[in-house]
Amino acid sequence: MMLAGLLFLIFLSGKFGPCSDGTYSERNCSYQDVLNYLNLTKTNELYSMTRPVRNYKHPTRVSLEVLLYAILDVVEKDQKFIPYVWTVMRWHNEYISWDPHQFCGIDNVSLPAEILWKPDLTIEEMTEKDKAPPSPYLTINDKGDVEIQNDQVLVSTCRMHIYKFPFDIQRCNLSFKSVIHTAKDIRLQPSDNSSEATEWSREVMRTQYEWLFINMTVTTNNASNLVGQDIVIYTITMKRRSLLYIVNFLLPVLFFLCLDLGSFLISDSGGEKLSFKVTVLLAITVLQLILNDILPSSSNRIPLIAVYCIGIFGLMLLSLLETILVMYLMAKDSASKENETDKDQSLREDCHRQRKANFHSFHREVHKWNQGACVGDVSAGETPSELLPEAKEVNGSKLMVEYHALERLSDELREMEKTLTLLLNIRREEEKPGYWTRVAKRVNRVFLIVYVAVVSLFLVFIFLKWNSA
Repeated sequence: MMLAGLLFLIFLSGKFGPCSDGTYSERNCSYQDVLNYLNLTKTNELYSMTRPVRNYKHPTRVSLEVLLYAILDVVEKDQKFIPYVWTVMRWHNEYISWDPHQFCGIDNVSLPAEILWKPDLTIEEMTEKDKAPPSPYLTINDKGDVEIQNDQVLVSTCRMHIYKFPFDIQRCNLSFKSVIHTAKDIRLQPSDNSSEATEWSREVMRTQYEWLFINMTVTTNNASNLVGQDIVIYTITMKRRSLLYIVNFLLPVLFFLCLDLGSFLISDSGGEKLSFKVTVLLAITVLQLILNDILPSSSNRIPLIAVYCIGIFGLMLLSLLETILVMYLMAKDSASKENETDKDQSLREDCHRQRKANFHSFHREVHKWNQGACVGDVSAGETPSELLPEAKEVNGSKLMVEYHALERLSDELREMEKTLTLLLNIRREEEKPGYWTRVAKRVNRVFLIVYVAVVSLFLVFIFLKWNSA
């Protein structure tokens, strides 16, 4: 028996021990020898069916590491966050161990992932199945530590706070926990802190597209009892690149507002100003429809960009209503001017008819007087002494007629002077603006001052709100 034991020891030393020159035997220098030693095969369900502990009261401690590769997309309308992450899980398998010295220094082996049991970790915020294929292999070491790495494209839900859009900062969570195992079975913990996770994520970051990665915060919610579950939360903080929205949205709206201010220089007499303001107002409406397709329909607070658009729309609407009021007042003044012009025209015609009637009556009286004088001169059969008193009477009546004619002529001249004065006054009043036109100009001037002041205060308020922390 002692001889047999000695031979067995010699056999083992030749199989597993070093050779005389210090090297290992080539018979045990392959990964398959390690797997055969551990009896790890696809048909052996000892390792893949149950949690790898010798005593069920011992929980399996799972270490988790998450690194952010890229921020692929953030869909505000659907409240979706799509990152590309790298997850590493590590745990201990109590059934796996070997001595590396017996296998040519082999201290770790890679094998198919389906052979061994794996923690059933999931992400609470995930809404779609992972699009990236899972890693087909995992790694084990001589002490029984198992590690598996996965690249994942996660489609997760994220509550978007869009109050300061497009100058907003978003924080999206990735909460890892077990599906069915409680704290009695699995204790979950992160393998890195917040600063390490942030630093490593920045080193491996491939692309950020619209969003700028700021940091990653790691939070652990340990279960208070064995019935609960441990949760590790990775909070990704990112800031939107707002330059494109400023150029394509905010500045055009501001330019339209400047056009509305410039429209006050357009004359109110025609309809060009009114049509111009309506066109600018419709342009703002189109931009609001575009904004409605970007922002989510449900939000606790009205976004500042919506207040910005609605405020400018309301100011331009007030400007349009003021233009309508001014044009109405000017049209009312024009109507009164037309009535006065018709009255003046009828007055001129009456004066002309009166003057013409007076002239004809004066002409008839002079003609009658001439006929009477001629009859007195040609009366035959009268002596000069008889004609003398008659001549005096005729001369006296002639002077009276001439006197009355001169008085009438003087009255005509006075009436003509009054008519000319009236016409001159009417001409001067026509050159002056009417009452409602003066009121309209005064309203336009006051409204322009108030409008500029309100627009300035509104823009300062909005931009201060956007700039606030």
